[in-house]
Amino acid sequence: MSSKRFLSLLVLVFGLFFQANYSFAQQEEKPVVAGTEAAAEHKEEKKGINITEIVFGHVSDSHEWHFFSTESADGKENAFAIPLPMIIYQPGKGLSFFLSNKFEEWKKNEETQTYISNSHEGLHMEKKMKEKVIADDGSQVYDFSLTKNVISMFIGVFLLLWLMTKASKNYKYGPMNAPKGFQNFIEIVVVFIRDEVAIPNLGAKKAGKFMPLLLTIFFFIWINNLLGLLPGGANFTGNIAVTAFLALVAFIVMIANSNKHFWSHLLNPPDVPFAAKVLLVLIEIMSLFIKPIALMIRLFANMLAGHIVILSVICMIFIFAGLSKLAGTMFIPVSIAFSIFMFMLELLVAAIQAFIFANLTSVFLGQVMEGDDHGHEAHGEHAHA
Repeated sequence: MSSKRFLSLLVLVFGLFFQANYSFAQQEEKPVVAGTEAAAEHKEEKKGINITEIVFGHVSDSHEWHFFSTESADGKENAFAIPLPMIIYQPGKGLSFFLSNKFEEWKKNEETQTYISNSHEGLHMEKKMKEKVIADDGSQVYDFSLTKNVISMFIGVFLLLWLMTKASKNYKYGPMNAPKGFQNFIEIVVVFIRDEVAIPNLGAKKAGKFMPLLLTIFFFIWINNLLGLLPGGANFTGNIAVTAFLALVAFIVMIANSNKHFWSHLLNPPDVPFAAKVLLVLIEIMSLFIKPIALMIRLFANMLAGHIVILSVICMIFIFAGLSKLAGTMFIPVSIAFSIFMFMLELLVAAIQAFIFANLTSVFLGQVMEGDDHGHEAHGEHAHA
C-alpha cells in the first residue's frame, strides 16, 4: 500500500472515531427534574435508536435519495435528500406527476409502527419496511414512480454503455493495435468469460452466439453491485424484484434455446421403469423452475446480507453507547476495523456474484441445448484448450 493511501485510510479512521465520539458527547445525559417536560423527553431518549429502521431503511427502496440527516439545536431532524419524481395512475382520475417532497410531514402510528405522511392530491404514503402510496378514499393506485432503485438502474446502464463504448473505440480505429489502459482490463475480463464460462459450458460453436448475453449479465450485475457500496448508494441488486427479473431473462433464453433432445429426456427418460419414470419426470420439471429461483435467491441474499452486516456492525457502536459512553467509545475502533474488512470483502463478493450468475446461466443454457454429442464436444474442446 502506498504512503498516500495509508495516510488517507488513517484520516478516514480517525475522522470517524472523533465524529462518533463527538456524537456521544452531544448525547451525554443531563440531570432532569421528575414530572417536567424535560423528564418526559429524557424518558423518550432512553429508548435509544431503532436499529431495525436504520438497517432496513438503507437496504429498502425509497421515493427519495437520502444521504444523511442532522439534528438542529431545537431537536428537529434535517434530512439531506433528493426528492424523486412520483408518477401515479388512478383509474378514473388519470396520471399525477409531482416530486416526493410533497409528502413532507410524517406521523408515527405506535400500534402498527407505521409512518404515515400528509395528504397530497388525494394520496398519502405509508412507510414501514417499504414505502407504499395509498389513496385517501381507498381506491386503486398504480405507482410508476422513479424510485431510488430505478434511478440507480439507469445510472448503472449509462455507465455500462459508456464504459463499453469507450473500450470499443480503439478496436474500431485501430483493430491491430495492442490494447492498453482500460481497454486492456476489459479485454482480460471478456477473454476470461469466453474461455472459462462460455466455451466450457456451451462449446466453441455456440459460445459466440451467447457471449453478448453473458457479458451484459456479468458487467450489469458487477457495476450495480459496486454502485451499491458507494456512500448513499442504492441496494439495487439486493432487491429481490431485480434479481427475479434477471433470473426470468435467463429462464426465457434457456427455454427459447432448448432442443428436442432436452425435452425428450425431461418428459420421457429412456431406460427407466414406468413407476420410477413418473416420479423422475416430476422431479425434473421441478428442477427446471428451481434453477432460475436459485439464481434469484443467491444474488439477492448475498448482496442484502453484506449490506446488513456492515450496517449492523456500525450500529453496534450506538448499542454499546446506550450502555455507557465509555463502552461506545472503546468499541469505535473495533467497529471501524471490522466495517473496513467487510467492505473489502464486499468488493470481492460483488465480482464473484456477477461471475456466478453468468456462469450458472451458461451452465443451464448448455444443459437445455445439449445433444447426444454436445457433451463430448464441450469437454473435448475444454481439454484441448
